[in-house]
Amino acid sequence: MSQLPVIVGFGGINPAGRASFHQAYKRLILDTLDAQQRQETLCDLATLMGLDNNPDTIADHEARILSGTLIRRIESDWFDVDHVLFNKQITADFGADPVRFRLRKRQMPLRIPANWTVTESSPGYCDIEVYGQLDMILPDSKPAQVQSAGMLPTGFKPGTLYQSRNHPRNLQMTVYAASDALYSTGLTVEQLTGKIRPDQIAVYASNSIGQLDDLGFGGLTKFPALGKRTTSKQMPLGYAQMPADFINAYILGNVGATGGSLGACATFLYNLKQGVEDIRSGKRKLVLVGGSDAPVTEEIIEGFRAMGALAEDKDLLTLNQAESLNASHYRSACRPFGNNCGFTIGESSQFVVLMSDDLAIELGADIHGAVPEVFVNADGHKKSISAPGIGNYITLGRAAALVRNMLGDDALKQRSYVQAHGTSTPQNRVTESHVINETAKAFGISEWPVAAIKCFIGHSQGTAGGDQLTTSLGTWQYGYIPGILTTPEFASDVYQSNLLLSNQHLDVGSKAIDAVLLNSKGFGGNNASAPVLAPHVTEKLLAKRYTQSQLSEYTKRRETVRACAADYNSASLKGDPRPIYRYDYNVLQGEDLTITEHEIRLPGYSQSVPLDTSNPFEDLC
Repeated sequence: MSQLPVIVGFGGINPAGRASFHQAYKRLILDTLDAQQRQETLCDLATLMGLDNNPDTIADHEARILSGTLIRRIESDWFDVDHVLFNKQITADFGADPVRFRLRKRQMPLRIPANWTVTESSPGYCDIEVYGQLDMILPDSKPAQVQSAGMLPTGFKPGTLYQSRNHPRNLQMTVYAASDALYSTGLTVEQLTGKIRPDQIAVYASNSIGQLDDLGFGGLTKFPALGKRTTSKQMPLGYAQMPADFINAYILGNVGATGGSLGACATFLYNLKQGVEDIRSGKRKLVLVGGSDAPVTEEIIEGFRAMGALAEDKDLLTLNQAESLNASHYRSACRPFGNNCGFTIGESSQFVVLMSDDLAIELGADIHGAVPEVFVNADGHKKSISAPGIGNYITLGRAAALVRNMLGDDALKQRSYVQAHGTSTPQNRVTESHVINETAKAFGISEWPVAAIKCFIGHSQGTAGGDQLTTSLGTWQYGYIPGILTTPEFASDVYQSNLLLSNQHLDVGSKAIDAVLLNSKGFGGNNASAPVLAPHVTEKLLAKRYTQSQLSEYTKRRETVRACAADYNSASLKGDPRPIYRYDYNVLQGEDLTITEHEIRLPGYSQSVPLDTSNPFEDLC
């Protein structure tokens, strides 16, 4: 009997705010909320941003809160878009006659050539006299050609919430997001892990491109050329699997399975697949799945721009028929399935806590939904490694078929929707709309609702599937499928004969949707689709596996768990909880273990790790 992987907690941080308790989701549908919920959302964002979070005066800060969230013009907290540094080569031979020129001090080369005479002429400037050969690389600056991004709320600094010790931004986000997810369960780490063996826990988390800011691989590769010292932390902390490593070492103390899959934009769903398969097989009872990407750096943005993938300012001017760009133009830079000019980079860290259904029932965990399977397929032969291919037709078709087979034909046709990858490139709007539309045709779906939340928060690369998942859970609480608000009208080359594309929020009710299908398409031919079942559907399924008495006891235990989770949310609104970060805590060495031929016992763990491993190849032995 396969265990059903159920979602018992979720959390994170992205340009819309804190993921737990649907706070980030509520930022997306803010105008549909009643006064109390709107106030709570604004207070939560104010807390993150370091603003006055007094509910009585929160309206005074509303404009600042709204302008400091979602996609917007890149702010100086990230980098100076008006002065992006680059180097230029200058070579000349002036013979015996000296040449004189002036440089700013910040433009001076690291090493002064022997044929230079340098005189400080005025504050910030140097006069240079050169004889003979001039061969140098000068640092210079220019305005960034891409000036919009989906950034975490302005003023939110995760590294100040714990002893971050020069951690790359991505890992600071990981500590906050994973803690948020664990706190949201209403259960302590000890309660979560106390009923199971240490080897029945797993953490699968990573990102698509590693930590590329100055404290990670970014600094490792450029510091020598800038005359700066390479540190001992940049190399190890740059690895893409490091989010999982940090959770194991400093949050969970996990000695069970661990790993970090990489699949470009489908990375989160690749990690989710590992967790789902582990729980279904019975190997694990508790899995923390996540992703964390912080790509809002000038180097990464320039790399994607060079590919022609990003919405450049010059193209936004044409798109908006404007002479200059204002805040609203930057806000609407990402236009999935509309007339668009490229995607908008975003940053995010998202985590979900998966449990086997039997452990969830035993602990009284609050079930927010279930993930029965994740489908992954490659594209086959390709001409361009970055171009989309055929694999996504297979993944989405398999996901749709599973929803139909588990919940029935009507559930798929009338009570499901798709969270599209929806990047806002001209190529994606055609190729992905064809995938979804052809799948809808094949299964007899006449108007399949399609959401594309990158229009609000941008493309967080490998974590994009996590944004889609945690946002989708909000529909079952507040009843709205977020509309594609930044797209004034859908492009004429978009396939939509069997789709429902809307630039308004769709009011569907909290129990009218039975399943959402998450879709990811990544560079290199990495495709993944995952059906997520609604909490009310999950409860109906579990009612067939457990007796009424078992479910009644579960419901009683769940009341206590929900109350503890609500306490965390209330405290978060005030900024009270701190991320879980256990540095130098309960560190074990080999001599601390009790080892026999049958088991290994670890101090601090209630159950041992069994060594009686069965032989899976009995027919060969």
